[in-house]
Amino acid sequence: MTTIDKIEIEKFSKMAKDWWNPKGKFRPLHLFNPTRIEFIREKLISHFNLNSKSKTPLEGINILDIGCGGGLLCEPLKRLGAKVTGIDASKKNIEVAKFHANEMNLNIDYFHYGPEKLNTNKKFDVILNMEIVEHVSNIELFIDHCSKLINKNGIMFVATINKNLKSYLFAIVGAEYILRWLPIGTHQWDKFITPEKLKDTVSKKNFTFQEIIGVKFNLLLNKWYRTSDVSVNYISTFLKN
Repeated sequence: MTTIDKIEIEKFSKMAKDWWNPKGKFRPLHLFNPTRIEFIREKLISHFNLNSKSKTPLEGINILDIGCGGGLLCEPLKRLGAKVTGIDASKKNIEVAKFHANEMNLNIDYFHYGPEKLNTNKKFDVILNMEIVEHVSNIELFIDHCSKLINKNGIMFVATINKNLKSYLFAIVGAEYILRWLPIGTHQWDKFITPEKLKDTVSKKNFTFQEIIGVKFNLLLNKWYRTSDVSVNYISTFLKN
């Protein structure tokens, strides 16, 4: 059994060359990056009792970024001191990620496969599932693999999109058809997941729910910000039992 959805992989492979173009097809992620990196940094410093004043506060922390794409999260987290591994089921994504990391002189481990192919003898302190669970073929199996790859008391981040009429209007109609932020067909509404369903699914795989925040985009300021409103985009954190 696999968590890889071949149609989804083909979709993102076609856009791979655009990963590091801040005005290209991944512009929403470039805009989103500062907000999600700030949240990840704060959570990890608090959870692992790290030195917040250090330029590399994540030193000693072993991070796995699943569905890493071109490495938009891997690179800044590496610069913050973490040991970073990025995996992606798209070969083209990994080729782009490796090439860019080499250009930036950053030592990041990149592998072309899904979580089911990782050696479970090697476990991570942190797993990032950022904008990925809505693209996998089997979320229960996917989380099960994550559970086997994380250390006890490790922290897992899951960023995804709620499932309701508002999220359909904002994330698909608005983002894909009206604003044209994303290519049409990027998201499938039936793969969106409510926070309650996500919490239930993850909790069955030896995780304890910790926190949920919403993230919204301000069109006037052209930036993302944190909010208590989880009706569209949200990030949940879970601790491994």
